[in-house]
Amino acid sequence: MEAEIAQLVTTGATTVVGLMATEAWTQVRSRLAGLLGRGRDAEEVSAELEEIRVEVVRADGDEELVGDQTAELRNRIRRLLRQDPQAAEELRTLLEEFTPRQPQSVVINHTVNTMDHGTVHGTVIMTGSIRGSVNERPAPPGN
Repeated sequence: MEAEIAQLVTTGATTVVGLMATEAWTQVRSRLAGLLGRGRDAEEVSAELEEIRVEVVRADGDEELVGDQTAELRNRIRRLLRQDPQAAEELRTLLEEFTPRQPQSVVINHTVNTMDHGTVHGTVIMTGSIRGSVNERPAPPGN
């Protein structure tokens, strides 16, 4: 169970940092502030989260800075779950609601394209099917 909570803490912090640069952040921030701010003023916690978001957005590719902010969130989430283990389910629900769905399986199609009958002088289009006519251009002079 401890490994599951550690994974939830890491996933939660990483997901929240990723959501900070999206349109969903306003909704996530208020819900997360309510979750993290148990016993505290939710507006104060929301402002603290907004400070983290500003740092993340300003990071502009600075992985160390983003990592620092992710670690800050990880620590807050870890403290929350130690104080209130029941909050884990609320966090899972929040993450499921705002995390984009991943496909359950990946389908790999294998395509083989063969060109016969000489040299092509022009654009080649790879497609599953072409409906209608396809006009061939004559080869340029000298080829």
